[in-house]
Amino acid sequence: MPEAAILPDAKPTSLVLRLTPASALPFVQLARLDRPIGWQLLLAPCWQSAALAGLASRTGPNLLHLLLFLIGAIAMRGAGSTYNDILDRKLDVGVERTRGRPLPSGRVSVRAAAVFLVCQAMVGLLVLLCFNSFAIIVGLGSLVIVAVYPLMKRVTAWPQAVLGLAFSWGALMGWAAYYGQLAPPALLLYASAFCWTIGYDTIYALQDARDDAIVGIRSTARLFGANVRLGVGAFYVAAALLAELALLAGGGRILAQLGFGLYCLHLGWQLSRVEGATPKIALDLFRSNLNAGLILFAGIALDGWMWRFFF
Repeated sequence: MPEAAILPDAKPTSLVLRLTPASALPFVQLARLDRPIGWQLLLAPCWQSAALAGLASRTGPNLLHLLLFLIGAIAMRGAGSTYNDILDRKLDVGVERTRGRPLPSGRVSVRAAAVFLVCQAMVGLLVLLCFNSFAIIVGLGSLVIVAVYPLMKRVTAWPQAVLGLAFSWGALMGWAAYYGQLAPPALLLYASAFCWTIGYDTIYALQDARDDAIVGIRSTARLFGANVRLGVGAFYVAAALLAELALLAGGGRILAQLGFGLYCLHLGWQLSRVEGATPKIALDLFRSNLNAGLILFAGIALDGWMWRFFF
């Protein structure tokens, strides 16, 4: 794989890149398969919500739902990223981190990218149709937010908030898929994931703050400026408080609370390093949120399984 074709926020040693032929690389990059943290963070609220539903029912998370959410997150993250790149191809030319992407670099045509987008969206639709009718309606509701998100960085300093609305949607889906309705635990978890997403995506945007200012892209990283730790900290505190309320509403006990405590420690560790973070540190901190999300999921899931097998 030519080193010049590897994008700066990808890991050159990843298995995906080692196995991808050169002809398929532009499509792997459009779908962000070389940068899996996107679909992993999209998946985390889905799994947390499925686990919370299993905790409330004292049965543990539905394993089939966890698998379907995994497939759906990969497909829909890929579709969303491809759509984003089609709309942003001219802006991406002016940002150092993104100018090598397949569309601004001319390695793939807009038409080919659009066909690829449709294929990925169809996979996501097939996954969605595996759930109950209420969950299908809830899932379709997210498409409006996904459609407008790439445009928000042009008109508001809060595109991270719109991303939060979209990336947190799984917190509703897991509960809806299990119960066929929504309830306070799911709504509280959604609000928590919304705040969490704003926080970690602000950290991500620190990488591009200088170039974004030049090309006119807005972000909370630019908005917070020298107060970025305070800004991210406020959203992380809100995420933690809302997650605790969701756990209490869902009947969480010792294992869920243990996972929650470790989740809070992880968010605090991120805050200790975010001030003055270099682009590399910002990217590492952003990626570390996979661990934060999985820690919270594991605590909830184990609590639900404990109720099922020991009580």
